[in-house]
Amino acid sequence: MKSSIYKSYNELPLFLNSDTVANTLGVAPSSAYELIHEKDFPTLRIGSRMVVPKEKFIQ
Repeated sequence: MKSSIYKSYNELPLFLNSDTVANTLGVAPSSAYELIHEKDFPTLRIGSRMVVPKEKFIQ
């Protein structure tokens, strides 16, 4: 398991992409990509991009 590059939630950007989710959770990018595409995961679609709001991710 990878370690997170972020030391606190305050360091996270307002919106997280799959790479940022992977780095935060310490998992592979493919695992984060699958997680973001789960129906119950708090993801916003902006055009063709899928991002996760920081506040929803922390909850």
